[in-house]
Parts: sequence; C-alpha cells; structure tokens
Amino acid sequence: MKKNHNISIISLGCSKNLVDSECMTTILKEEGYVFVDDISLAEAVIINTCGFIESAKTEAIDTILEVAQLKKKGKKRLRFIVATGCLAQRYPKEIKKSLPEVDAVLGTSHYQDIAKVLNKLFDNDSFGWMDYIGKPGSLSQMRTDRILSTKPYAWLKIAEGCSNGCAFCAIPSIRGKYISRPMEDILKEAENITKNGPTEIILAAQDTTSYGKDLYKKRMLPELLSKLAKIEGVRSIRIMYAYIDGIDDALIKEMARNPKVLHYLDIPVQHGDDEILKKMRRRDTVASITSTLERLRKAMPDITIRSTVMVGFPGEKKEHFENLLKNIAIWKFQCLGCFIYSPEENTLGYNMHPRVRKDVSERRYAKVMELQQGISLAYNEERVGKIVNVSIDNIADDGIFYIGRSEKEAPEIDSAIYVASTNRPLNIGDVVQVKILECTPYELTGVTVDESAE
Repeated sequence: MKKNHNISIISLGCSKNLVDSECMTTILKEEGYVFVDDISLAEAVIINTCGFIESAKTEAIDTILEVAQLKKKGKKRLRFIVATGCLAQRYPKEIKKSLPEVDAVLGTSHYQDIAKVLNKLFDNDSFGWMDYIGKPGSLSQMRTDRILSTKPYAWLKIAEGCSNGCAFCAIPSIRGKYISRPMEDILKEAENITKNGPTEIILAAQDTTSYGKDLYKKRMLPELLSKLAKIEGVRSIRIMYAYIDGIDDALIKEMARNPKVLHYLDIPVQHGDDEILKKMRRRDTVASITSTLERLRKAMPDITIRSTVMVGFPGEKKEHFENLLKNIAIWKFQCLGCFIYSPEENTLGYNMHPRVRKDVSERRYAKVMELQQGISLAYNEERVGKIVNVSIDNIADDGIFYIGRSEKEAPEIDSAIYVASTNRPLNIGDVVQVKILECTPYELTGVTVDESAE
C-alpha cells in the first residue's frame, strides 16, 4: 500500500551511520514514502543517532529536542519522531523516560524494520511507544542498490561492528562483534554505485584491515581492492579506518601497484606512549607504528596518512603526553584529529583511575592541535604552485568558489580545496586540473590551469 507521507531523515555521526541512513531511505522509498529536505514539511523525522562519546550523545539529544519543537508549533505537521542507531541502542529506556517526544526507537540490528515501524505509526495514530532493540550487530539492513546521498563519491561499508576491544571504546557493545560482508555483495553494490558515472569508492568499517578474518579466515582487503579495481566505473578507491597491525606486506603491495587505489590511508593510532597504548588495550607499540609508517612511505613516497589520537585517558601523566607530542612530531601525519577521552559505560576504561582533570585534558588537546597545525601547514605550503587533479564536490556558500578534493583529501574531514574557474562553469563530479595558489593549515585555494596560464 502506497503511503505518500512526507519523511525526513537526519544522519548524525560517522560515514557508517550515513550508509545505514541511505539503506533506510531506500527501504522507505520502496514502501511509497516521500522524502523532503525541509524537516518543517515532514510528517515524520528519523534521527539516526551517534552515541560513541559524550559530545556525540549531546549532539543527538540536542537534535531530538530541536526537531521536537516542530511538534509544538502551528498546525503540528510533524506527527512522529523515530530515533535509530547508536544512542537508541545504548539508551532506549532513558529516551523513553526523558524524551517523550520520541515515538519509537530502533537499535543497530533493526534498521531494516524502519518501514514496519512507520507503517504502524501512520496506520494507528495512537499506537504508542515502540522499541526494536535486540542484540547489536547485523547486516540485515544492507542493500546493494541503496539510494546515495553523496556525489561524486560513495561510502561502501564492508563490515559491521568491531572485535578489537579497546578499553575506551563502546562500539562492540553498540554495534556487536565484527561481521564482514560477503565479497560478492560488496562488488555488486560497487557496480550499482557506478551506474551513473565514474565514482570514488570510500571503504568504511570500524576496522577495514580486518575485513575477511571472520568470514574467510584471513585478511581479504588486498583481494577486495584488486576486484573492485576491475569494475570499469570505479574511478578510485580510498581506504579509511585501518589498524596498524592489519597493514601487512600484502596490503602495502596492492596499494602501491594498483593504479585505482589512492595513496591515502586513515590510521587511528590513538596515542604515542607505549604504557598508555597498553592500558588502552591497543595491540600496537610506538615501534610498530613507526615501522609501519616507514614501510608505507618507502613503498609510496607520495602517500597521505591521517590519524586520530586521544588525550586524557585515565593514568595519562605529563611524561606520557610529552611522548605523544614527541611522536606526533616524528610521525608527521598530514592530517590529525584529536579527541578528549570520554568515560563510557561498558568499557574497561570506565572504572580506570586516576582520571585526568578536564582542564588538563583541554590544555593537552590544544597543544596537540597547535603542533599539528604547523605540520599540516608545512605540508600544504609544499603544494603551493603545484598543479593537482581536483574532484569538484560542491559549490561554496559565496557562490564564487567551487569546493573540491584531490586524492590527498577525504570528504568532510580533511582540508578543502577552493577552486576558482572563470572560463567555464564546473559541474559536481568534474575532475579538473587546479594550480594551488595559497593555503592555511586546513584549506587550499587555487584556479583551474587554463585560468592560471592566462
């Protein structure tokens, strides 16, 4: 039965969440629901939440409260709010008690039930509270023909969950143990993604380098890269969320030899002190991190490596933090994100002491970012005057510049390249040659080659 109700979806958090939102969108469109970008026109709003750390939980709650205001205004067009994803999985009882504006919650193993929930709500206006919360971890919602919300790139989720058990991380309890998708499903989805033209495929999982260990009893990321590259419409492949211990010779060899695999790798190392790494239950050491980075850069001198570190983990003393700063200066990641430790229930770190004071953690965060700004600026300054291929992703708010990326930037998280083109309009998805003219630590500005030659 066709529903024809207006729906909006808000996707918070990581790229893996975005893929789940796209899968839900596909399911609901097939059911006859109509999607609107303006939530003030929606009869139901789905908020796909993140609940990984305190700041993400706060954002999710604030978003729910903001959307709930629409239930109280004017004609009350908005009838239902559905919370899905990580916050819903972790805190369904708390949501029911503290956020009565929410009509239903779906956990991370119930995305595929989104149409069932909305059907019940619309068919029975006073149906009451619904919760679909089961054991975390499922690939049931995954579609090989999902409707994409991004262009000219697409995230491709290759696994769900995580089995690494880091002491600070609640993901295993929220998303379940690591589950690899069958390779044939991934390849079929990649083929569907590229039907509308050449596309950058961005591989996503909590740990992409563990792909295949559960399903095929060995790491299969190199073979997956090889097969993806044979798909004609795949323009390039980017690897995110790699772990140091999974970056073996086979992966490095495949990255170096495969022309479609970008020389780019996201490796969240988390810290630069062996004692803290051990407390975090990371399998890496400063020596193994350093060795792996050296091997990557030797095999691919032009590789871009981004990372993430954490400050304020329980027991982090001044000398531990100084080691982190020292090694950040040695490792010289082109891009680096930093988090302040957030104590999360159902993690080993939650009961660890002594806790680092908030003000100390904030000062350490500022020092990390100050150091990294100088490193990133130095890298960007080396690019001034050079010509790079840029994929156009968007138009800047000022309507003058286009926003794009080279192979050295992942969408949303890395530096943006602002492109001026006065000889012809550019289209989203165009790949153009751009001469870089100036930079900051987080932005580059350039003009198309024809304009710079004039």
